[in-house]
Amino acid sequence: MSLPPHEFRETLGRFVSGVTVVTAAHDGERRGMTASAFVSVSLTPPLILVSVDRGATMHARLLDVERFGVNVLSTQQRELSRHFAGRPDAGLNVPWMDHEGLPLIGGAVAQLVCRKVEAHEAGDHTLFIGEVEYSRYTDDDPLVYFRGQYHELG
Repeated sequence: MSLPPHEFRETLGRFVSGVTVVTAAHDGERRGMTASAFVSVSLTPPLILVSVDRGATMHARLLDVERFGVNVLSTQQRELSRHFAGRPDAGLNVPWMDHEGLPLIGGAVAQLVCRKVEAHEAGDHTLFIGEVEYSRYTDDDPLVYFRGQYHELG
């Protein structure tokens, strides 16, 4: 007997997660996707994992690129999260910045530039593992997600 998807989603919604936007460029076009399925994998070498639905537009992009970015959003960036989660706001000014040709989100609490080292199919998602080549962080508060809603620490 399999667990119904709705029940599984509701159960996992009790896990507090940070909010990230995964970014990549292909053929000169910048793209981003909000992702909460992000985790560190290893300190030596520095590896991270992001899980992406195979039906997502970003999935094909990540298969095609060698490098991608992960941006941990700040409490001030809820609209960016919504925008990259499939609710685009045509009037939103995305604070794009580049690091060696890779698009990142300015104002993020942390930014990682990753070289894709592996991709593993897992159910309806692909697990992309990236080796971190560059990182930057601030002491600003992160945006967090719990029970289907955005929250702030404190």
